[in-house]
Amino acid sequence: MRTAAIVVTYNRKALLLENLECLLNQTAACDLDILVIDNNSSDGTLDALKRDNLLDQIIYINTGKNLGGAGGFQFGIKYAAERDYDYLWIMDDDCMPEEDSLQKLLDIAHEKRDNFGFLASKVLWKDGKICTMNIPRKTVFRPVEDFNAQIVPIEMASFVSLLIPVRVVREVGLPIKEFFIWTDDWEYTRRISRLKPGYLVNNSIVVHKSKNNIGANIAYESSDRLSRFQYLYRNDVYLYRREGIAGFLYESARLLDHTLRVLLKAKDHKAMRLRYIWKSTMAGFSFHPEIEFPEGVISK
Repeated sequence: MRTAAIVVTYNRKALLLENLECLLNQTAACDLDILVIDNNSSDGTLDALKRDNLLDQIIYINTGKNLGGAGGFQFGIKYAAERDYDYLWIMDDDCMPEEDSLQKLLDIAHEKRDNFGFLASKVLWKDGKICTMNIPRKTVFRPVEDFNAQIVPIEMASFVSLLIPVRVVREVGLPIKEFFIWTDDWEYTRRISRLKPGYLVNNSIVVHKSKNNIGANIAYESSDRLSRFQYLYRNDVYLYRREGIAGFLYESARLLDHTLRVLLKAKDHKAMRLRYIWKSTMAGFSFHPEIEFPEGVISK
């Protein structure tokens, strides 16, 4: 089984080096290539890879500009899907897999005889607890609660250790690069699960070394980082409008909750925070990016 691990990185060379050490120590019985997609880092990432003699052990591609997480993943998935791989193993640079994380995913892939759309690892935070921002969704509107069963059916998952057969990518297309950040993984895995089942594989474990074990919260974010939220609310409208009336009701309740959270708990710039919520939400209704597909297979 030919597998490409796709790692998107941007100005986090220390985490990337740790991630690569984890990937190079995988015990999986497969032909594993490591593809690093660098969103034009300016922190000496390439020099660090050269210093540690890693360039001859990975495939390194600098995108030339910051494409955001969504653009970086689309770039890497497209590159790999156009070559003769069987599976793509997708993750951020702060994802630290255990030595057998990939093998556990491949075991289920073999057991399911490829009758699945994607497989997700169980994601822990640095303290060993479940990483709250990476809890998969059992349904579009309900998070997973079972982290003990070997596998759990899911409809959405994050790009923090996700295994996808290349044949599925060729069928459903690529992630949407215009999302830039946020929701690209939810949208992509939901696009897949509308056609093929997805599963959480609880004995495939990775650690997500994010700064905090909390999700994005516009009420508490510092004012100089609020502009990022334009992508979150716009992209979420794209995702949930596809779910019909249930999606409309869910998104309406969520927006009300976020609005009240800002009004009641934000310490400053309340008007600015509310503008980002509602202006970006309205932008989502006219947001219609094109789904792109990989081209013909190139021998790697």
